[in-house]
Amino acid sequence: MELQTDWLKAFVATVDAGSLSSAAQEVHRSQSAVSMQIKKLEAAAGCALLVRGPRQLRLTPEGQVLLGYARRMLDLQAEARVALHGETVTGLVRLGVPDDYAAKYLTPVLRRFAQSHGGVEIHLNCEQSTALIPRVAAGELDLALVSRDHARRGTLLFHEPMVWVGSPQFDVWNRQPLPIAVYEEASLAWRGAIQSLALRGRPYKVVYHSASLAGQLAAVESGLAVAALTQCSAPAHLQILGPEQGLGPLEPMQVAVYRSRASQGSKAVDRLHRMLVQTLRYAVR
Repeated sequence: MELQTDWLKAFVATVDAGSLSSAAQEVHRSQSAVSMQIKKLEAAAGCALLVRGPRQLRLTPEGQVLLGYARRMLDLQAEARVALHGETVTGLVRLGVPDDYAAKYLTPVLRRFAQSHGGVEIHLNCEQSTALIPRVAAGELDLALVSRDHARRGTLLFHEPMVWVGSPQFDVWNRQPLPIAVYEEASLAWRGAIQSLALRGRPYKVVYHSASLAGQLAAVESGLAVAALTQCSAPAHLQILGPEQGLGPLEPMQVAVYRSRASQGSKAVDRLHRMLVQTLRYAVR
């Protein structure tokens, strides 16, 4: 079974983009050419890899197996290219990340990136995903690590659990209505928290708004409210809350790396984008 690189690129791009038309833009081919490459890959594999529905594409079990290998094969090819040419990359990358993900996920990537790409300058912007996404779309930022708002937003890296947290020094969760601290109304965390409370029929009252993680933590630690946070940002001294406190589960965040169209052609952005995908997609479980 010979799996040609172009076929694998078309397959991975289609899965990541969510449609043949979007994948065609990513690989700079026509939609019909991408479709043909996937058909050739399926013929070589001897099985169907994608199920084409009326609204979206879905991976078959065999497609799910091949996807992991395809990503690694393409990543190894890119690494081999860099190793052989040994070119020095310079330039500027404007990078965005929410506070939630910066310390745990971005720090090790930047440390590794700096070791091999010391000539690249990085401007880091820490904001919520709702602020970062439009800035990437407008070309004000080159890359951003975001909680994606729909399935075609960027390249999916992993799912980050969401948890309810409260201070063990206060029994805020016993109050009626439940006092909660939230991000801005447009945020996915806000929507997820409100939906979870509604499903359990739990009365609540928003007592604190803050666009920053530090503000959310301050509200919880001072006993003002409980909050819905990403698991990676919940400090160990706070209590994880659940059914015993009358709180239900929260939908996890889909964490993706989102790249601007304006940054296409930048080798510096190419390298950091690739490292984010390689490091976080395979390391985070």
